[in-house]
Amino acid sequence: MKLVHAIILFLLMVERAYASVYPLPADNSRLLGEPLSYQVETGDYFQALAEYHDVGLLALMAANPEVDPFLPAVGSYIQIPKQMLLPFAERKGIVVNLSELRLYYFPPGESLVYVFPVGIGREGLATPKVISHIGDKRKDPVWRPTKAYRQRYFQEHGKTLPKEIPAGPNNPFGKYALRIDTSEYLIHGTNQRMGIGMRASSGCIRMYAPDIEWLYFNVPVGTQIRIVDQAIKMSYEPNGAKLIEVHQPLSEQGQISMTSLPTAVNAFIGDSESARIQLSDLLSQPSGLVVTLEQ
Repeated sequence: MKLVHAIILFLLMVERAYASVYPLPADNSRLLGEPLSYQVETGDYFQALAEYHDVGLLALMAANPEVDPFLPAVGSYIQIPKQMLLPFAERKGIVVNLSELRLYYFPPGESLVYVFPVGIGREGLATPKVISHIGDKRKDPVWRPTKAYRQRYFQEHGKTLPKEIPAGPNNPFGKYALRIDTSEYLIHGTNQRMGIGMRASSGCIRMYAPDIEWLYFNVPVGTQIRIVDQAIKMSYEPNGAKLIEVHQPLSEQGQISMTSLPTAVNAFIGDSESARIQLSDLLSQPSGLVVTLEQ
């Protein structure tokens, strides 16, 4: 019965996944949302909670490093990473920030921003940083794996992968896809939920099924897309607060240290010794949560 209950709970949570929609802050602010905590109930585990709250699995784990993601203590509270800073990029079209594994969509003519967790390319098959546009949209896309992918698949599994996989449960693109210009890179659904909020794809951008469906029906062809990589995001807020949000950098970049800080981050921290100590702690264990720097 416990297994049946867990399965039912998981399915209900999957159905209730929803996009995060925020009022667009003023030009002199980058802060979205409020801190959010959740009290763990019987049967909860991080993958189901990530889908329910529409956040990435790794983001949820980073925000709660002391919590067992498979057996969180019932009655305890966990942090849900729904507060964030906008990346440093034009507030236009789609912006994907690789290190934080999030996609932002700024609909034209609206003072809103939609935020979604995404999966990106794994190490060695990185999602490229580009400024481009959505060149095509497809429902029930056919998957035509590249020759290199089929060779790699044969080496890893000892089986020949077909040159074409039709729409259906075996298609890793899911039901909807948006192509970046005319490239081989897509924003698409997936038949592997564990890949959302992780580096698990061959370079494409994966989304939960409800999220890519929403994007498919709301983002027109021609929409600008900008893919950036900002592991550290900062904001001088109108109330004088200095906010910072630190994510684990992509592995091929290596760990960021206090001696290798970008010039902009050094300038933001300034001469405050307490702020430098605070940042050092964040770099050693990035939480992905918005933190107010001591001044």
